[in-house]
Amino acid sequence: MSDVRVLAFEDRIYTRSQVDALSAGLARTLASRGVKAGQRVALMSSNRPEFIFAVHAVWQLGASAVLISPAWKAADVGHALEVSRAEHAVGDNPVLADLMPMLSLDEPVDPGEPTAVQPADDSDAVLVFSSGTTGMPKAVRHTHGSLAVSIRHWRRALGLTAVDRMQIVTPPSHILGLLNIATVLDAGAWMRLHRRFDIDTMLQHIQDDRITVEMAVAPIALAIASHPRLESFDLSSLRYIMWCATPVTTSVAESITRRTGVGWISAYGTSEVPVIACCPREGARLDTVGRPIPPVRIVSTETGEPVDPGAVGEIEVRSDSAMAGYLPADANADAFDDGWYRTGDIGYLDDGWLRITDRLKEMVKVRGFQVAPAEVESVLHGHPAVRDCAVFGVPDDMGGEAVIAAVVIDEPISADELDALIAEKLASYKRPRDIVFMPEIPRLPSGKALRRVLKEQYGRTSDQ
Repeated sequence: MSDVRVLAFEDRIYTRSQVDALSAGLARTLASRGVKAGQRVALMSSNRPEFIFAVHAVWQLGASAVLISPAWKAADVGHALEVSRAEHAVGDNPVLADLMPMLSLDEPVDPGEPTAVQPADDSDAVLVFSSGTTGMPKAVRHTHGSLAVSIRHWRRALGLTAVDRMQIVTPPSHILGLLNIATVLDAGAWMRLHRRFDIDTMLQHIQDDRITVEMAVAPIALAIASHPRLESFDLSSLRYIMWCATPVTTSVAESITRRTGVGWISAYGTSEVPVIACCPREGARLDTVGRPIPPVRIVSTETGEPVDPGAVGEIEVRSDSAMAGYLPADANADAFDDGWYRTGDIGYLDDGWLRITDRLKEMVKVRGFQVAPAEVESVLHGHPAVRDCAVFGVPDDMGGEAVIAAVVIDEPISADELDALIAEKLASYKRPRDIVFMPEIPRLPSGKALRRVLKEQYGRTSDQ
């Protein structure tokens, strides 16, 4: 088992024993710099094998890893260090190095002798950061116990075994990237880690490495669907493609299946509870996020009481995989409802299938009516000229809020034509007051639209 190949990166190949030995060597170096059990170590790294070694090194010392996105600027990194109270740093990013002494991952690592350290289930393992779509991100604390349950849930959902092969193109500092890496190692499977996302490289490696499970957040799915030479790649090794992080854009998924023969499954999780629901590998329903894995309930957004079957409300989940809490601590006040984690997502259960209609905080209130951005977006995505879109609300003196649609197009089409399409499909109060054309939609690496940024951009434009 220890000599089985588990990790590829560019032209480098690592066995499990090499991963363990290099992690142990890095742990020895961190210990020489004063890292002790119970401390927090900031880790800001690009996609590279040393990220994996660093996480395991921190855990060997009984410390916890504070995962910071390599895309963040100084203000965000400073905020992360402040709320996490990290005492040490390791990585390859000059932004972190400018803020505190950092062990560089570019330094050579001498292999060490792995130690059989078993951290307590209730001790912190990692701190990841919420997406921060509505303000400064919160640190999400996961213990070794909650992370182990998440890995177990994800492995079962994926049906992952030692014969599977996966590639990691999403940032490992995000909960999805970390979970994929940890689950592959737990299953004894094989993974290829990529320095960055490149659609041609990704498709080529599906073919050459005989990848069996592919992860796709929305931007990756869009890149696959729009690839002019998609049919030239042999993707027959894939058991399925997993759509993660955002609701499935059915037209995009169906286009890829039609061109490649590869089917999809969808899943749902959050930074706070990484695995909530997943479609079965046979008979997936892409208009849902699958069937709940831990217990899920739907509660009224007005009273907080459970609603009748099939009724829409906020999705709450109870699981041993749930986070231990947020930092700063005052962010925990509304996080749980009598042990149930409040996702902030709106949806309903349909004969055991979980459907998400929108984010509670992203609902647009027009003249007392609730408008779900995802509903308007699904209509816009149905037009072949629309490559991408995002819907958001802005203050309106008459109606409280007004619906605005930002649209990216591949061929000429007028706002009036798109408005007519929406008018045909949706109630009048759901129609956008304004449809604006943009070169691209700002999104997080997970694919989530940055509606806060869109609102700011729209506000600046309308003030001119």
